[in-house]
Amino acid sequence: MVALSDQLVTFAILAYLIAMISHAVEFALGNARRVPAAAPARELVGAGVGGGVIDEPVVPAAPQRPDRSAARAVLAGRIAAWLIVLGAALHLGAVVTRGLAADRMPWGNMYEFVLTGTWIGVAAWLVVLWKQPGLRRLGLFLTLVMVLLLAFAELKLYVQVEPLMPALQSWWFIIHVSTIIFASGIFLLGVVPAAAYLMRNGWEQGRRSFPYTLARRLPAAAGLERLTFTLHAFSFPVFTFAVIAGAIWAEAAWGRAWGWDPKETWAFISWVVYAGYLHARATPSVKRNVATWIAIVGFLTVMMNLFGVNFFFTGLHSYAGVE
Repeated sequence: MVALSDQLVTFAILAYLIAMISHAVEFALGNARRVPAAAPARELVGAGVGGGVIDEPVVPAAPQRPDRSAARAVLAGRIAAWLIVLGAALHLGAVVTRGLAADRMPWGNMYEFVLTGTWIGVAAWLVVLWKQPGLRRLGLFLTLVMVLLLAFAELKLYVQVEPLMPALQSWWFIIHVSTIIFASGIFLLGVVPAAAYLMRNGWEQGRRSFPYTLARRLPAAAGLERLTFTLHAFSFPVFTFAVIAGAIWAEAAWGRAWGWDPKETWAFISWVVYAGYLHARATPSVKRNVATWIAIVGFLTVMMNLFGVNFFFTGLHSYAGVE
């Protein structure tokens, strides 16, 4: 089962990578300039004026050439979407087989956390895409994030399957860790439209330098901003519950609900930042791009808690399995 899980992860990365390339083709073809059809030769027609005939050149309407680039861009985008579906299926298979091999929920170390959290992000994206197909081009940025995170997990975080240590053998493990992973996966997806909004908003304001040029074919900034808010408003209560559940578990396991352990501290920082984003988003005097930057900072704190704390700090939550 372990070997099967590893192979499925590899195939999932390949599917996401090819999907990313297909989305890049969609962007390239969508940005190609349309070449007009050649103008037809002029024709002479007679017009009677005072019994005489005057030859006047008349240019018929130019025939409409099918926009093949646009059609190919649509095809590339659809192929990319189906490749993401395939990648998500392989990804899910990797998570399930990893759990079966370990005979437990597959969240016992940092590698398994990233493997499951990224799948949550992809699954949520497919739900968004099903409801709003016009957002399909965001798939380019999502697949880029997925390829980077999964490749890093395979290269730097991978550990062999091991049983849970005694401190994690509790029902609170399922409750706390599952909700943290779920919230993190939605936050991961939420940062994609957030970054896209900042680029698209700059493009709509007339900025034509990099990276704003990447947003030329993205959906309208207002829609991207609404999606960013929706994802964060949905995920924040789940994240809040996960933090509370962790405190209850800590009280039962360690005799104290909160001890400013590095993981606890950064979880609190993330909670404050995301609460600040939602407050800023609900405040009319705060510009939407300022609020969106706060959401991006929130995601950076989540990444710090996931990677930075595990690599550079030690504490009661040192279960990552990495040195």
